[in-house]
Amino acid sequence: MRAAILHAVGSDKLDIRDDVTLAPVGPADIRVRIRATGVCHSDLSAMSGVLPMPVPLIPGHEGAGEVVEVGEHVTALAPGDHVVISWTPACGACDSCTRGQPYLCKRYLMESFTKGNFRFGGDGATAFGMAGCGTWAEEIVVPAHAGIKIDDDVPWEVAALIGCGITTGVGAVFNTAKVRPGSTVAVIGCGGVGLSVIQGARISGARTILAVDPLESKHELARKVGATHAVTPDQVPGAIAELTGGAGFDYGFEVVGKAATIQSAWQITRSGGDVIVVGAGAMDDMVSFSAFSLLFEGKNLLSSLYGESDVRHDFPYFAKLYKAGLLDLESMISARIRLGDLNDAVAALRGGEALRQIVLID
Repeated sequence: MRAAILHAVGSDKLDIRDDVTLAPVGPADIRVRIRATGVCHSDLSAMSGVLPMPVPLIPGHEGAGEVVEVGEHVTALAPGDHVVISWTPACGACDSCTRGQPYLCKRYLMESFTKGNFRFGGDGATAFGMAGCGTWAEEIVVPAHAGIKIDDDVPWEVAALIGCGITTGVGAVFNTAKVRPGSTVAVIGCGGVGLSVIQGARISGARTILAVDPLESKHELARKVGATHAVTPDQVPGAIAELTGGAGFDYGFEVVGKAATIQSAWQITRSGGDVIVVGAGAMDDMVSFSAFSLLFEGKNLLSSLYGESDVRHDFPYFAKLYKAGLLDLESMISARIRLGDLNDAVAALRGGEALRQIVLID
């Protein structure tokens, strides 16, 4: 089968080849034919080393497809089922899972650093899948817990977006911040996840939603999916004065993954408000706040990993919101491409203008 392989961390070129095979399906595994997969900024982070991954690596973690084979112990899924891939499948038995935080389950994620399910080349060398997935391939083998069944009438490209960007962004609003109707929201970063935060805030009934992005080309789409206002970073002080009377926003979402923008989200949020970190940053990018402001400004600094979602519930729920016309996912797709176009897609994403490019696989 075809797949895109990264041979060295930091390389800017993928090796797109057609001699890739899969490890056998284990008793608790499923084999999925990928039908659509997103090109997400986290894929770039894995390629650059910001998100540590083993190599050779097949990137891709935001995908959907059709089950073609199940292991002998798998009873909840069957060949022909449509599934969205979860890059943090919940084992259901660890402390994180049993205390109601399945998005923090690390069992399968840790296994992915030593268990590579791909083979390539004449000698059958092992390749690893990003976060155990590797959806930039025509087929993958993953734990059955990683395949979440959805209705057959959900378009593949929509299902793929639900696999990461939508769940991360909308989940941050619904599950982490629990945005209240009539509140004010600021969103720093208008990529795919940032637009998902904006949509979640709109659905939650926020009265004011400020989109902040240095690229003015992203402002129109931000307004289309729910932002009431859009500004560049240098225009933020004026927006705070105009929209909140200088007090700041009830919720400040950081969707970039940089120390500087986390501090900006802190500054844009009112005293007693919530600052929600959604972007995935580097381990050596340190954020500092004064002990005085942490206490006396009364702000809550929250992290939101994968939207704090229980994907077994949230994937099908977000699909229902799409079918009800509440989530505009088509507008978020900037390009529909093929597997062979991935090097160009990665370059476009690095350039900053691309939103969500979706790879369609027949």
